[in-house]
Amino acid sequence: MKSPAKPTTPNEYLDALPPDRQAIMRQLRAVILKNIPKGFQECISYGAIGYVVPHSIYPAGYHCTPKLPLPFMGIASQKSHIGLYHMGIYVDPKLMAWFVAEWKKHSTKKLDMGKSCARFKKPEDVPLALIGELASKMTVKQWVDLYESKMAK
Repeated sequence: MKSPAKPTTPNEYLDALPPDRQAIMRQLRAVILKNIPKGFQECISYGAIGYVVPHSIYPAGYHCTPKLPLPFMGIASQKSHIGLYHMGIYVDPKLMAWFVAEWKKHSTKKLDMGKSCARFKKPEDVPLALIGELASKMTVKQWVDLYESKMAK
């Protein structure tokens, strides 16, 4: 049996989701697109919806796989959760501290987070306003500068 084609656009990704995940993922995408600074590009990245620095701005690409653009954010509907990935939180302790402090103002749930991934078990657990604010916190130039400063070490 042939497996379904992998999505090549964010709309294809969203259209392929189960109905109970489509609404929140569309809302999450919309709040990111409304708030993310100019220059980031939306695409399919690592099999999910990603927000990257395109090669036209940062030709070196991602150090792990230079043919890929530099990743910044991503959202994914996983089997057991909705994932928000943010590389800025991973490398900037001040941004991480801000996010953790703000979390308490936006949710009564315990923050379920790894190094760069916040996980939400239920659609109603996704703090859209907080994610919109997080998306707005770093410009492309700030992200590239921070990335390069960490790579130099």
